[in-house]
Amino acid sequence: MQRAAQRDDRARRAMGAGGAKRLRRALVCAAAVPAVLITAACSSDSGDSKAKSGAESSPSAGGGSSTQPSASASPTVRAAAYQKLPDACAVLSKGTLSDLVPKGAGSGKKGSSDDPSARASCAWNSLDNNGVKGSQFRWLNVSLLRFDSDATRGSADDQAHAYYGQQVKDAQSVDGAKNSKVVPLSGTGAEASAVRYDLKKKEGLFKQQTVVARVENVVVTLDYNGAGLAGEKTPDADDLTKAAEKALKEAVAAVSSANGAGGQATSPSSKPSKPSKSASGSPSSSPSKSASAGASPSGSAAKES
Repeated sequence: MQRAAQRDDRARRAMGAGGAKRLRRALVCAAAVPAVLITAACSSDSGDSKAKSGAESSPSAGGGSSTQPSASASPTVRAAAYQKLPDACAVLSKGTLSDLVPKGAGSGKKGSSDDPSARASCAWNSLDNNGVKGSQFRWLNVSLLRFDSDATRGSADDQAHAYYGQQVKDAQSVDGAKNSKVVPLSGTGAEASAVRYDLKKKEGLFKQQTVVARVENVVVTLDYNGAGLAGEKTPDADDLTKAAEKALKEAVAAVSSANGAGGQATSPSSKPSKPSKSASGSPSSSPSKSASAGASPSGSAAKES
């Protein structure tokens, strides 16, 4: 008991007058009532505690809805910049066609499409027969694929960016391709690349050029190959590449012009916000089939020569 009184004296001196009063009150309460009632009868904060406890335990008038997170708004994506495609057989000028397919400039064959506003293609053949000196063969194909924005698949630009990358990758993985080379192109749409390689066939050595460009939400793929047949000289790959790049710029400008952009699509546009990892978000279940059946670089020349 003496030690308890000494602790009380020390406590009084440490806490001061206010602390002493609280201590005396606690001691009186502890002596007068059972321990289980100390908090309810003697706590100086009992009123506040009850109010706080009641606030925490009682549901709100709205059934607790005030503590629930509000429903998030549906995600939105940027609308597609281009809403239509030009006639694929009319995207190149007569002069360009005469340079690329001199004997077939007027023989453009339109590819089949279940939705012309989403996909279009056109192919040309040219065989310049020089008799015993052999022949010069050229084949040209232009394919256009347009994407629409979708809350699930993402923005049209993102989808087009993914498909563009897949087209470039596919061009590098053709069976039998030799001396493959990829060159980025500038001044043609938002992004563009040229893939060139040699392809040996029974008819001769073919020089293949595949140039791909993305302009906003549209991807333009232009395949162009040439070969000297029956002893004719193999065409120069650099010349074919330059011709293909020129044609690609014309096709890109035609896409922009068809959508009222005045052919300004040759300048870089905004990059996609978040590149997709696959081309599964295309307007159809199989975008890689957008070109005509003869558009495959590995099989077209043999089929049409």
